[in-house]
Amino acid sequence: MDVAQALGIDMALFPALRAPGDPAGMLLPQVREELGWDRAVPVTTVASHDTASAVAAVPAGRGEHFAYICTGTWSLAGLELAAPVLSEASRQANFTNELGIDGTVRYLRNIIGLWLLQECMRSWGEDDVVGLLREAGGVEGLRSVVDASDTRFLAPGGMPQRIAQACLDSGQSVPSTRAEITRCILDSLAPAHRQAIEQAQELSGRHVDVIYVVGGGVRNALLCRLTADACGLPVVAGPVEAAALGNVLVQARARRLVGERAQMREPAAPGAPMRRYQPSGDRAA
Repeated sequence: MDVAQALGIDMALFPALRAPGDPAGMLLPQVREELGWDRAVPVTTVASHDTASAVAAVPAGRGEHFAYICTGTWSLAGLELAAPVLSEASRQANFTNELGIDGTVRYLRNIIGLWLLQECMRSWGEDDVVGLLREAGGVEGLRSVVDASDTRFLAPGGMPQRIAQACLDSGQSVPSTRAEITRCILDSLAPAHRQAIEQAQELSGRHVDVIYVVGGGVRNALLCRLTADACGLPVVAGPVEAAALGNVLVQARARRLVGERAQMREPAAPGAPMRRYQPSGDRAA
């Protein structure tokens, strides 16, 4: 509000702010007609966007100190806190404070994620990700590691060549096969996850005992295992469709079909396959 007033923005142009789970009105009659529904349908606000909804679906136990990684094209790694972290060190580390359900704060950093692999596969014309990951699992680990936050990897196109060049520039072994490049990507993402989780703990003063990985990347068993090894913490992977599930759970809570946040998260686990990865003691670079 203060910022808008300072900029001369008329706040009357905007609708009222609503919290996750607040009533937002009723479904429009024309939409109901299109869907063939003959009864009134309430519309409920959810957790603001996909990442917020995914974190709402993290199946953490009551009182569990957890970190989360929402995986996909990007990896969003962080903690759920009761208050924001507003230090200069936090700003310099590129962490954000985003409001979540029940006034919680998603304290997180955005990391280049499986975009690296997606772009390589697009460049190769490859669509067998299962076979590719199987081959990458047989490649010697940590032969080549790149900085997953390097801006050279942001743009689309020519990703295999850019990864190879980054390895050459840093004096490392240059991956040449598809399996070697894939292993390089995963070996690079795991320590990026570790750095984000460790910095989040240090900057917030909050210790974590387990990492929940949610989203499409949970299907990547090799990445989950490498992340557990890199972080030295157990990784619980699942659910895959966390954003959709969190959306449903917030709406269900608004209709009093599930309990408060801790109880709300409990139904997330039974309905979704979960897998736990214990760290092997081999920490990534």
